[in-house]
Amino acid sequence: MNILVTGGAGYIGSHTCVVLLEAGHEVTVIDNLCNSSAIALERVQELAGRALRFVQGDVRSRSDLERAFEGGIDAVIHFAALKAVGESCERPLAYFDNNIGGTITLMQAMEAHGVDRLVFSSSATVYGEPDEVPIREDAPLRVTNPYGRTKLVMEQLIGDWCQARRQASAVLLRYFNPVGAHPSGRIGEDPRGLPNNLMPYVAQVAVGRRERLSVFGNDYPTPDGTGIRDYLHVMDLAEAHLSAVDFVAARTGCEVFNLGTGRGYSVLEVVKAFEVASGRDVTLEIVGRRAGDVAELTADPEKARSNDGLGWRAQRDIHAMCGDAWRFQQQAVVEG
Repeated sequence: MNILVTGGAGYIGSHTCVVLLEAGHEVTVIDNLCNSSAIALERVQELAGRALRFVQGDVRSRSDLERAFEGGIDAVIHFAALKAVGESCERPLAYFDNNIGGTITLMQAMEAHGVDRLVFSSSATVYGEPDEVPIREDAPLRVTNPYGRTKLVMEQLIGDWCQARRQASAVLLRYFNPVGAHPSGRIGEDPRGLPNNLMPYVAQVAVGRRERLSVFGNDYPTPDGTGIRDYLHVMDLAEAHLSAVDFVAARTGCEVFNLGTGRGYSVLEVVKAFEVASGRDVTLEIVGRRAGDVAELTADPEKARSNDGLGWRAQRDIHAMCGDAWRFQQQAVVEG
């Protein structure tokens, strides 16, 4: 198929592009590079041994989208979004404009070009503070920040679109905590500024880019007092998108799937695993809890695993996650 990947130069998008190209799909990427680099797309093509088409543009721009849809598109994978929870609280209008506005413009372009297949990059943040874990797809949705609210509104827009457009098919993928890197170390997560997520923060401390890791609270009702999350290797996540493309190609309607391993790790467990993978000590300090953080967030991934679902299962463990992240971080330092 000819697949348009919005935000394809980003962390998850770039790994997904590798998997799509390796599977034989034709790929067009549209990305404004506000939080990514075209270098990642060069490396994607090197890794896959195949070329993709790149349109530098914004999903809020109909003219940019017209360039992206040239030549025909069969399905869209929609990653393009601002994604920092803290920043979304400081700049909610920017998040509503970029994430929700961009999704509306994208779907208008899809309709204009007769494209009815969509895979959407959602987030476990739509669950807010859950009543119980592991979390199933039918759990109450109660967002606690503007970023999560944009994801929920985007999900609702897509669901309404499928209701109105009976031939349409969409999959909403609610990620838990993507980590790791391509096993080559050529592409991975390299955030600009202070990392928002644990793994790149730990990696930067291990490699000497940062002095210490701040651990937000050690008084949670967990075995070691630190928060527990469901970490998912980015290559497993990329492969889930490949399965989702096949899923939307074969049916109509809108389906939701959690993407996680079903196994949680505490902050201190992740730090220990990273120390083993890197052979480096990770200096840390315990600081106060962050507002909005909860003790435990883990997925119930059974729906995605079923043959009636995606038929997908996470394969890589915490040791692969840390080892691949460390390999990428070392190369990122060497290359500057």
